Amino acid sequence: MKAKHSYRGAGLPGAVKSLGATSFFQDVASEMVYPLLPRFLVALGGGPALLGVMESVAQGLQAVIQGAAGRWSDRAGRRKPFVAGGYGLSALGRPLMALAAATSHVVALRAIDRLAKGLRTAPRDALIAEATPESDRAFAFSYHRGLDHLGAACGPLAAALVLLASDGSLRLVFALATVPAVVGWAVVQFGVREPGRPEVAVAAMPRPPAPFRVPRRLRLPLVAFFLFSLGNASDAFLLLRAGEVGYSAAGVTLLWSGFSVAKWLASAPAGRWADRIGKRRPILAGWAIYAVVYLGFAVVEGPVGLAALLALYALFYGLTEGVEKALVVELTGGETGAGTSLGVFHFATGTGVFLSSLLFGAVWEWASPFAAFALGAALAASASLLLAASGRSRRDPVKIAG
Repeated sequence: MKAKHSYRGAGLPGAVKSLGATSFFQDVASEMVYPLLPRFLVALGGGPALLGVMESVAQGLQAVIQGAAGRWSDRAGRRKPFVAGGYGLSALGRPLMALAAATSHVVALRAIDRLAKGLRTAPRDALIAEATPESDRAFAFSYHRGLDHLGAACGPLAAALVLLASDGSLRLVFALATVPAVVGWAVVQFGVREPGRPEVAVAAMPRPPAPFRVPRRLRLPLVAFFLFSLGNASDAFLLLRAGEVGYSAAGVTLLWSGFSVAKWLASAPAGRWADRIGKRRPILAGWAIYAVVYLGFAVVEGPVGLAALLALYALFYGLTEGVEKALVVELTGGETGAGTSLGVFHFATGTGVFLSSLLFGAVWEWASPFAAFALGAALAASASLLLAASGRSRRDPVKIAG
């Protein structure tokens, strides 16, 4: 299949395309706000350490809810209520950021937004897995992530236009982000139909095991995913780094938009490639790129160098995001519900990011940016060795339960 057809989602189920459209609108809203949060937090009196605390609290809450929501959706036999509820909660929180008057307000609203994301993510991913044949699953996940990134590219552009027209009003940007957030919720609420499940099939569905009990062949890869995420701090620190090397507020939004376009361009073709050759090799290649790029972030001194590193960093996203989920579903082998396994995956990676953002912010502020980025690169290299040791990806079709 030609690359241009990959971007259109040729051959993918309608549910996958609709969920991709929902993610597009939601990320327009999210990325109007996210690139400006570090600057907004600093304006209210915060710094790198508080940024690390904010991201850690947010990611930790997201990880816990993600692990639980996947299991809840398996038990309920339904995914859409969790997906629509999560998008709706995010939409409700957008206008409140424009009213934030203290750093504690920003931290709380960021936590609520990540709670909403945690509620919807594993059930949504389970919907994608169940709707798509195993032979196209990495492509389906990557196509979805690609539309997410395309929305993330449009969001900063919209924010930049508002900033230029309003003499730099961050609060107006936050208020207007409500519009695409509501549109995204409406798409999933009224435009996504959950496939019907015969009563017999639901009754025969295996009950999810105790929390975090997963198939044996998935355990070592999950440890590798956790180890990698422990060094994968929030990209908010890259936005902070962009300000340090000379980008203005409007410049940061444009930079982040270009970064998201590059991630969109990399996602769908990388997913199609992973379906053909197996899923571990693209992930390992992406993690190697991550280690190299993070070392580059530690030493880069100018805006051009940072932009070049971000372009390479986008390839890491394309090679790993959707493919990791496809590998998790493949290794599950029908031994438990898709929502439960994906929830465990998101819990493991989210817990790692929770710890990494806290650690990264502390090392940055009390040692140096170089030490923080070097630590991330070292953990990525260690995770790569562990995933490689866990064995090769299997290519046989896998039945999805739940």
